[in-house]
Amino acid sequence: MKRYLLPALLLSLLASAAQADTFEVSDIRINGLQRVSAGSVFSALPLNIGDQLDQQRLVEASRSLFSTGFFQDIQLGREGDVLVINVVERPSIATIELEGNKAIKSEDLLNGLRLAGLAEGEIFQQATLEGVRNELLRQYVAQGRYSADIQAEVIAEPRNRVSLKITIDEGKVASIRHVNVVGNTVFSNEDLAALFELKSSRWWRFFSSADKYSREKLGGDLERLRSWYLNRGYINMDIASTQVSISPDKKHVFITVNINEGEQYSVRDVRLSGDLVVEEEAVRSLLLIEQGQVFSREVMTASSDLITRRLGNEGYTFANVNAVPEVHEEDRTVSVNFFVDPGKRAYVNRIDFRGNTKTDDEVLRREMRQMEGGWASTHQIDRSKSRLEQLGFFKEVNVETLPVPGVDDQVDVNFTVEEQPSGSVTASLGFAQGTGLILGGSISQNNFFGTGNRVSFSANRSEYQTALSFGFVDPYFTVDGVSLGYNAFYRTTDYDRLNVDVSSYAVDSYGAGFNFGYPVSDTSRLNFGLSVQNDKVKTGTFTVKEIIGFLDEEGDNFNSLKFSTGWSQSTLNRGVFPDRGHSQSVRFETTLPGSDLSFYSVDYRAQKYFRMSDDLTLRLHSDLGVVKNYGSTSQVPFFEHYYVGGIGSLRGYRDSSVGPRSTPSDLDPDRDALPFGGNIKVAGGAEVIFPLPFVQDQRSMRTVLFADFGNVYTDTCLRGNPNCTTGVDLGDLRYSVGVGLNWLTALGPLGFSLGVPLNKQSGDKTQVFQFTLGQTF
Repeated sequence: MKRYLLPALLLSLLASAAQADTFEVSDIRINGLQRVSAGSVFSALPLNIGDQLDQQRLVEASRSLFSTGFFQDIQLGREGDVLVINVVERPSIATIELEGNKAIKSEDLLNGLRLAGLAEGEIFQQATLEGVRNELLRQYVAQGRYSADIQAEVIAEPRNRVSLKITIDEGKVASIRHVNVVGNTVFSNEDLAALFELKSSRWWRFFSSADKYSREKLGGDLERLRSWYLNRGYINMDIASTQVSISPDKKHVFITVNINEGEQYSVRDVRLSGDLVVEEEAVRSLLLIEQGQVFSREVMTASSDLITRRLGNEGYTFANVNAVPEVHEEDRTVSVNFFVDPGKRAYVNRIDFRGNTKTDDEVLRREMRQMEGGWASTHQIDRSKSRLEQLGFFKEVNVETLPVPGVDDQVDVNFTVEEQPSGSVTASLGFAQGTGLILGGSISQNNFFGTGNRVSFSANRSEYQTALSFGFVDPYFTVDGVSLGYNAFYRTTDYDRLNVDVSSYAVDSYGAGFNFGYPVSDTSRLNFGLSVQNDKVKTGTFTVKEIIGFLDEEGDNFNSLKFSTGWSQSTLNRGVFPDRGHSQSVRFETTLPGSDLSFYSVDYRAQKYFRMSDDLTLRLHSDLGVVKNYGSTSQVPFFEHYYVGGIGSLRGYRDSSVGPRSTPSDLDPDRDALPFGGNIKVAGGAEVIFPLPFVQDQRSMRTVLFADFGNVYTDTCLRGNPNCTTGVDLGDLRYSVGVGLNWLTALGPLGFSLGVPLNKQSGDKTQVFQFTLGQTF
């Protein structure tokens, strides 16, 4: 409430005016104006020249001028028939200085002060400052900072201005010393305390805010407590009172919640009413709540949602299903009636896309399973959203179904996407003794120029080696989702330019191929491929005996014509960093008649995600493979061997370092045996995905605790290796545990891992810290 104060001079004037006759105002003169314009005063003054003035009119005039808030003193006088108004303006605010605030940003505080009328250049009022101070204290108290203190200093400045210095002592958030629930007999204190987000203070919670009191958190905890009882049949449970006590030093909080549990109720019967639209049996099959069960509000609500979604799949987008419980106190039962109002069947008018600044609309539209002009199916709209997420082009996908204005049976479906990096770029420039200048680069883009096509290209050049590769995949070569891909590569090594003997062998290769993919369903597809390849093996000074033996039998130049086929399935919810669903693939590849070598391979990969809690997800994955020779080829080509080790398979061990080892060359028998790989691979592991602390946006970052296992085996010993062991011995698997981080950047996925081998064997090469760019793990 605003208070109007009349100065002593004004009162004496009014007293004398009461004894004098009224007079007609011939003029009005205002003295003392500095920043306030005369027009502002005259617009607020309820007097005009020619008016007759008396005591009542003067009181009204003074009140009107004070109500503007511009003046801290007003004096009205008379010189003849001239009304003289002397004013003293309130000071303006020159500067506002904040000191000591950390929990609330200065920007937010200044914005709040501005909204309250305290800002540089505004008229200063002490009452406003006191009100703001009290409001700030209330905000700190709401955060549990009961010892907070705010001091406001007003400093006079020249030209009728003031500076405000607000010093804030935020204090510390009061920690919770004890949370106690009183009145519970059915459930233990431990069970109920586990429901609370607020926890009693413990020494190990120094990184957590769970023991810091917050009024909002307490409100959420009370709602969880109430829901706990309602979902277990205690429909009359009541929170009688809640006491929050503060210690004298304002550093500790004691919370006591008094409850009345009441009696447990069960379900007497379940009824359906209204217009079901679909068969009653189909609707009843969706009911999770049944006669004889303990009543649960959560199960009742979930049943309503399932019926709503079922009607939504039939185009009844605005269906309304109300579950009405009827309580029978005499036998402590509840009758549940689901009233179904389907409304009109809705049809899709338009499907629009927003936020795809790089990706063409066509790329998004071809993933749609909901068609324009068809009835609006909840399942098809959700499936369309899932298809967009599986592309891996978008960080987030949201969908809205909005009624068309003026029409009661049409909706518009709006998809809003947020783009994210969908490729990787690398470049290298270096110089090494013996190899000279090294130049290299690669680009991999899964959404090339926004077309949805996948393109990759790499080139590396040094004085002794040249490597080129190119790949292209059009996932929608035909409108119904048949994909077409082709690739070509070339790699050659010139040992004459290599000044040191460091390699056991090298393979000069070139080839090309193409493949088709055919969709079997929304989640699975078949793939077929054909490729031609030439491999020429070059030996080094210290080539191992196994390679020498293979080349003696099979030669060193091989032409291969390969055919491949495979099947893949994916229900993952996202193309990058999924956390729900599963995927699996099996691939068979074989050389065809006319090839110099005869062999085939079978590979199987799978992964599945399990939601453990709101913050934790378990991922299980496996990678199995076998390659075998047949026909006239006596051995599996050594350059087709599998290898295990590194961030892509077995973290904590060096790349390709685990498994069978070779026999050193006769030229240097003391040289360490090198990893030689094997024709059978067994690898896999488990990961617990958890959010990274202190990071608000987790969508471009994934942290995991992992446990990996793996090894490669051989079932045929190559000539020249007397220490070869054949067969698969799962007891010889290597294990490692550790923590990993994957971060999606503009240059591609960055992967880091800290892995600790658990059963390192003689000859194994370990590597605790590992890093990769351009692949996920």
